[in-house]
Amino acid sequence: MHTLALNFLDYSVIGGYFVAVLLIGYALRRRMVSTEQFFLAGRALPAWITGIAFVAANCGALEIMGMVSTAAKYGARANHFYWVGAIPAMLFLALFMMPIYHGSRVRSVPEFLKLRYGEATRAFNALAFATMMVLVSGISLYAMAIILQAVLGWSFTASVLIACLVVLVYILLGGLTATIYNEVLQFVLIVAGLTPLVVLALREFHGWSGLAAALPVNLRHTWQGLPAASPFSSAMDGVGNVLGLGFVLSFGYWCTDFLLIQRALAAKSLRAAVQTPLIGSVVKLFFPALVVLPGLAAVAIFPQGLAQRYDLALPNLMTRYYSHGLLGLGVTAMLASFMSGMAGNITAFNTVWTYDLYQAYLARGRTDRHYLVVGRVATVAATLLSIATAYIVLSFNNLMDYVQLLFSFFNAPLFATFLLGMFTRWATPTGGFVGLVAGTLAAGLHYLAYRSHWLPYGSDMSANFYGAICSWTVCFLVTIGVSLLTKRKPPEELAGLVHTAKPREATMDSRGRLHIWIFAALVMAVLIILNWVFY
Repeated sequence: MHTLALNFLDYSVIGGYFVAVLLIGYALRRRMVSTEQFFLAGRALPAWITGIAFVAANCGALEIMGMVSTAAKYGARANHFYWVGAIPAMLFLALFMMPIYHGSRVRSVPEFLKLRYGEATRAFNALAFATMMVLVSGISLYAMAIILQAVLGWSFTASVLIACLVVLVYILLGGLTATIYNEVLQFVLIVAGLTPLVVLALREFHGWSGLAAALPVNLRHTWQGLPAASPFSSAMDGVGNVLGLGFVLSFGYWCTDFLLIQRALAAKSLRAAVQTPLIGSVVKLFFPALVVLPGLAAVAIFPQGLAQRYDLALPNLMTRYYSHGLLGLGVTAMLASFMSGMAGNITAFNTVWTYDLYQAYLARGRTDRHYLVVGRVATVAATLLSIATAYIVLSFNNLMDYVQLLFSFFNAPLFATFLLGMFTRWATPTGGFVGLVAGTLAAGLHYLAYRSHWLPYGSDMSANFYGAICSWTVCFLVTIGVSLLTKRKPPEELAGLVHTAKPREATMDSRGRLHIWIFAALVMAVLIILNWVFY
């Protein structure tokens, strides 16, 4: 693989993008006078903005480089991460969980856990989430450095520092509002930058049928040939995909990850908050065309060149297809995706640190201005920590393997905690805390057993799926068992926090709810059709 030298046109595209994101932050700087403005965008944004930002927050290194490399490694099975592992959970979030989140008026996911379970559960989740955000933010930096090194020959250090500086400046200036508006811009650039890659790859293979014919049989199909239950001899199986990915990991990520929930909480009304994940689900229906297809093309073109480092699939394709002009647009799209992911992680981190750790346990009763300053300091600290965690990713040959491992530790058990917390009155504070800790420890023990070869799974991904099932199950059962033996919260303290309890504020009217359900049903119908067509 060779590097390409940028010309003036390429630098103009990249430079124009950097100027645009900084100007957005600068234009919004005067609004950042309170913590609600800085951390929650004043809860005043329209649904179409928060909906695009909801998707764009997920379109970082995980989505772009990670999914291209996953398709190169696992073939069309990568479609499962959208059609099984995203859309059903997004619809569930919109229909059942966002009304509770919005109605409780919480500022973060850990704050909801405090109201529903107590301080201990909140503190444990806040620490776990802050750790995960720093680790995932490092993924964005690593992925960007890989792209710039492989395509342009830039040094790792220079790539990391430039991106960090730009992200840091526009978050400090414009807070979550700047981050969300930049996510909308970044999403547009991602689509524009990846579309030519898809078109050129399909042209080389004379369409989808030609590309499918060039692939090994086991990489052509989404479902066909997938064993029902064979975790120790196959890369993926039905049980792992449906339960591990489709239920535990997917619902744990889309329904409890504050990075995403924060975008919906920034919406101007309950209806806009519910519409946020619904809008995102429409985008997710068709996003595999931008990331799975290039991954399949990469494995067909470089069948022997990716086995040691599947993350090189995307830079290999860019150096093959992109000339000047397109190269600048492609690099800008990659920078946009990585900076979008990093900015989302950092804004989620600074909110949780300020509200759920610093204000809750270290310095209560200070002025709002004091917490605003602390949030900005936390932004700087998270950026510096992200640089350090970028090096951890080097021990994995596929970004998605690493990310799903993190989710099996942090999000899988949390979803069990939320299910019991939002849909039952009898889950107790002690049960919630003990169950969450037990589920997290179970994920750690499962991973140690896999790394020690006591559990010889067929692939890292299969190990992640079954690890998630293990951690969710342990958390679910332990929470139930402990709740049966410990004291419940009084019913009046559950108002607005549990579906069977009285809401704290007015809900949507019946007509609005009907429209939401019809929209969700249409999305689900299209999802079923896509799974059938690409079976």
